[in-house]
Order: sequence, then structure tokens, then C-alpha cells
Amino acid sequence: MGRTRSEQMSRIRAKDTVPERLLRSALWRTGARYRLQSRTPYGRPDVVFVRAKVAVFIDGCFWHGCPEHYVRPRTRQEFWGPKLRTNVERDRRQTLQLEAEGWRVCRFWEHEIFESLPQVLFTVQSALRDDAWSPAGSWRVVQVDALPGGEDLEERWLEDLRGREPRRSKQVRRSTKKWKRVHG
Repeated sequence: MGRTRSEQMSRIRAKDTVPERLLRSALWRTGARYRLQSRTPYGRPDVVFVRAKVAVFIDGCFWHGCPEHYVRPRTRQEFWGPKLRTNVERDRRQTLQLEAEGWRVCRFWEHEIFESLPQVLFTVQSALRDDAWSPAGSWRVVQVDALPGGEDLEERWLEDLRGREPRRSKQVRRSTKKWKRVHG
């Protein structure tokens, strides 16, 4: 007998996820020493380098609105729309507040850990040691509207967490295809 939706959702981990463990292991092998879920002035990032003031967040594609892999739920849109918006606003608030306090904030999508771990490591190491380090843009899906003419077309509204560029939208075909994990 299958699990109910509530039972399925309750099994989703908030910390110590596979992407987190992969990144932590790779960082440890490079000699980087960090703290887990350590309190900062604004939240508890997944990996924290306290002395260097570097906070690393690993964001799930569904929960945080990945522009490539977010899938709009077909049911309970009155719940999921505001839930997505709330998550993105929290991400924005934490990022901007930490950066205002002199922290360097690295945000990665879960798929980036699987697909391009060496690049993720390079970014974290650069944030730790490079005075000229500057974070990349961090676009998020904040709203998805079904378009007339079938359930397959949707308009995705995207915003950059740091607000460097104006909100933009793109029309795409709805996809439920999930990215594939690449194990190296």
C-alpha cells in the first residue's frame, strides 16, 4: 500500500541530505574545516566557515524554485504558490542580511552538487580566499502561471535574490522530467 502525501512529505530531510554530505566530504578532502548548521546572525546555513564569514546553502530544486527543474504542482496551488514565494523571500532576506554583515554567501542548487561538484568546490574555495570574489546571480522561480491553450504551457516568473536585475519571465512547456544524478 502506498504512502499518503503527508507520509511522503514527512520523510523529506531538512538537513544531512545526500547533496550536503557529498559537498561536505569533498570540502573535507581539500582540507577545508567548517561547522554544520551553525548559527549565524541570520539563519543556519548548511555549511559555515565562521572565521572566514562564508555561509554555504544547498537549495532543493523544488522547495526553492530552481529555474531549470522547478515543477509546478497540479493540486493545492493556493498552498504551493505562497509556500514557494515564502521560501524565496526567506532566501533573499537571509542572503542580503548576511552580506550586509560582511558575510560571503554561496548558494547552490542540489543538482549542481551532483552535476558539477568540482565547480562548486572552486566557488567555495574562491569565497574563502579570494578578496575579489563576487557571488554569481541567484535566480529563483517565484510564480508559475498556467497559460491558456492547454495544461502544458506555463509562464515562469523569475527574480534574482540579490535584486541586481529586474524580474523576468519565460514561457515554457511544463515538464516533470527530473535531472539525473551523476555519480563520479
